[in-house]
Amino acid sequence: MLVIGIESSCDETGVALVEGDGAPVPRLLAHALHSQIDMHQAYGGVVPELASRDHIRRVIPLAEEVLRESGRSLADVDVVAYTRGPGLAGALLVGAGVACALGAALGKPVLGVHHLEGHLLSPFLSADPPEFPFVALLVSGGHTQLMRVDGVGRYELLGETIDDAAGEAFDKSAKLMGLGYPGGPALSKMARQGDPTAFKLPRPLLHSGNLDFSFAGLKTAVLTQARKLGDQLQVRTADLAASTEAAIVEVLVKKSLAALKNTGLQRIVVAGGVGANRLLREQLNEACAQRGVRVHYPELALCTDNGAMIAMAAAMRLQSGSAQASRVYAFDVKPRWALGELAPA
Repeated sequence: MLVIGIESSCDETGVALVEGDGAPVPRLLAHALHSQIDMHQAYGGVVPELASRDHIRRVIPLAEEVLRESGRSLADVDVVAYTRGPGLAGALLVGAGVACALGAALGKPVLGVHHLEGHLLSPFLSADPPEFPFVALLVSGGHTQLMRVDGVGRYELLGETIDDAAGEAFDKSAKLMGLGYPGGPALSKMARQGDPTAFKLPRPLLHSGNLDFSFAGLKTAVLTQARKLGDQLQVRTADLAASTEAAIVEVLVKKSLAALKNTGLQRIVVAGGVGANRLLREQLNEACAQRGVRVHYPELALCTDNGAMIAMAAAMRLQSGSAQASRVYAFDVKPRWALGELAPA
């Protein structure tokens, strides 16, 4: 079974080919990705209309690149998968429209994939794939969630953000410091030059007794500190960035350890863009090593949105029998779509 996956939920266009041959983990044959970062930098954030138009320009050349790299042709494709949601409505419509048109032209079935499930299963693309069951820390854009994962489609929500997610805290704090877009990577880079103990910032809900997250208060504290610094902000930016990163990472690590303790599981998966954060990986690796817990991440190149995770999620759903591809080519998208709404395997 050869699955082509198309991702267009926000500001990256991704296409990939995954082959499922009955093995527990399908095999990635090729993937290609185009990031819109350079285009959106001038505006300080993603402009939805520009994002949609750029997806239109990029998706077909990326598909052609993937086919060339894999040595396969469209005639070899068995299923066309695409991101159905969540994401920007216009951007999602580009990928869905191309995928369903391609499926209709080839007479092949199509399958809409949940973007967050793609992230959740992306570590299966790594050289060290996890085994079920595991705890998942999903930190992607506006989503921060802890889940128990017992199999494909078998997800139990343990805790989630009640306001700003970790990725939003990184991006909004970076903007307050004048670090530009994309904020998260810029803040983390600046933090390497600073003192993480320079400013006492809150760790929201750290001792709440549950596994929920809240980072809006941290953002407000960063704003307050930036205003206090005034003209000194420019020379203290690295310290403020390091203190902010330390606060976010401490919450993520300690909540993750609490989730492992509550479930009794000995394996954790970290997925989503924030999963590429160097400090998060260092501290979580150290804490889990002390407890004999295995930690799994996607490859760094696959932490951001990409077509490989969409093709992989589709292939794993099809192999597990938890989804069926369809030859009905009318489509819709779901800009808001909770992961818990997916049907279990």
